[in-house]
Amino acid sequence: MLRKELANANADVSGASEEVIYKIDIPANRYDMLCLEGIARALNIFLGREAPPAYRLADMTGKPLQRMTVRAETALVRPFVVCAVLRGVRFDPLRYNSFIDLQDKLHQNLCRQRTLVAIGTHDLAKIQGPFTYEALPPEDISFVPLKQTQQFNARDLLQHYLANDQKLKKFVPIIQSSLVYPVIYDANRTVLSLPPIINGQHSAISLETQDVFIECTATDITKAKVVLNTVVAMFSEYCERPFEVEPVEVVDAFGNTHVYPQLATRQMEVSRNYINSCIGVDLPADKMAQLLSKMQLTAAASADGSSVVVQVPITRSDVLHACDVMEDVAIAYGYNNLVKTVPKTATVGRELPLNQTCELLRGEAAMAGFTEILTWALCSHHENFEALRRQDDGTTAACIGNPATAEFEVCRTSLLPGALKTLGANKDAPLPVKLFEVSDVILLTGDKGCGAANRRRLVAVHCDRAASFESIHGLLNRLMEVLSVPYTGDSDPAAAAMRQQLGGGYEWQAEDDPTFFPGRHAAVLFRGQRVGQFGIIHPEVLAAFDIVNPVAALELDLEPFCFDRNYKQLPTQIL
Repeated sequence: MLRKELANANADVSGASEEVIYKIDIPANRYDMLCLEGIARALNIFLGREAPPAYRLADMTGKPLQRMTVRAETALVRPFVVCAVLRGVRFDPLRYNSFIDLQDKLHQNLCRQRTLVAIGTHDLAKIQGPFTYEALPPEDISFVPLKQTQQFNARDLLQHYLANDQKLKKFVPIIQSSLVYPVIYDANRTVLSLPPIINGQHSAISLETQDVFIECTATDITKAKVVLNTVVAMFSEYCERPFEVEPVEVVDAFGNTHVYPQLATRQMEVSRNYINSCIGVDLPADKMAQLLSKMQLTAAASADGSSVVVQVPITRSDVLHACDVMEDVAIAYGYNNLVKTVPKTATVGRELPLNQTCELLRGEAAMAGFTEILTWALCSHHENFEALRRQDDGTTAACIGNPATAEFEVCRTSLLPGALKTLGANKDAPLPVKLFEVSDVILLTGDKGCGAANRRRLVAVHCDRAASFESIHGLLNRLMEVLSVPYTGDSDPAAAAMRQQLGGGYEWQAEDDPTFFPGRHAAVLFRGQRVGQFGIIHPEVLAAFDIVNPVAALELDLEPFCFDRNYKQLPTQIL
């Protein structure tokens, strides 16, 4: 290792240490094992050397709680904060470095580079509660930041980090464009931190710190709780009373009071048969409970032995579903102890019939001179209905609750808006412009448990100085020819035989649709059922998408054309 660090294979390493260094790969969801304390505790519990700790809140009867008050303006930038206090902590250099290192790793992992959560730790002896979490214009925030001797206002500080600090400059854009910056004050208006950038020098912790005030500001309250619980769980063992955490009262912007951290366990009940069937063993429930205790999950068999009742501690935020409990039983049992068996069923993988059909049609459309596009499955309500001159009856489109942008309000019910929007965005392209897309639309239906279903469709548009109805009509005929679907009016004996085998052919008939020009629109029928439409787009629709030249369009439902080898319609569930 030393030669590698020195980049010299012949370097003299006679004085190097012979101490064995272990490299341990930690799963991304095991936040409790991101520090030495968590790894050591997990190994000791797994080996049966110690029992899982019981985390508890300090008894504050007759004692005032530290309080954090949240101002309403923080909703503009980082609306949430959670807090806790560790009393009587005994730091030494190893513990101190581990404490700082855990915060850095959480910032990189669960906190998503501080965008979701930012951790601040402070020496409680140097500050005085109650505390306030505010959002102020950057010019109104002045303090001496950590590891600095000069006082900065918030705006100048961010510019300083952009120019001089490679580590902190990547966090500056998180709040730089905001009108107000988040800031935490104590009762004396001393700045504790400017989250998510830097803490204040005044409240910095050191090896002499005994009482640690922890605050986590966030844009995601769930992540904030997990981060706070992880930090206090890992280092509360160094408190004067091990695994005891002093709660803090947080008053939100609406005046509601919450107490953090929330150390209560979550209860889950998992079927014994489910666990055994997934792992391939036959373990009794009480044996499963013993194995789970090695994974820091307190468990017990149910009264009838048919399930395992599991208490999930705050350190195991990764346990969300029965499959997570099953996985922990398998890990504790030992993957190497599982007997390898041959599956009772043998299957051969192959391409789904629907995808096979789509690939075939993609190639044909491309060979016909059309360029493939890929558009969003979400669009605005205006594009999906009003721009196409269609009415929303409330039974067609799945709407997005609280959409982040007006561009993504509903799941598209047609591929046409995406193709027309692409034409509008490329109106300077040389004519003709011929585009196609094969993708899914989402339609409301009562036949599915989720209330909606995907349907695979093909859309093609031809934009030129003159309407190109014959080009789109020709593409339809070619696609049907490739699918071996004959035209209903074809008198050829081979076509008649194929129609008899398929149960019908395809045809088109005149139809009126507000999206298309009157008298220039037809529906496509297969076996007497409507499967698509083609025609000339209405001028008002073209104007809505900022298209200056005429457009002919075809939209076709592809699922009715998926056949087996005997040309029988395949069931929907195997498409």
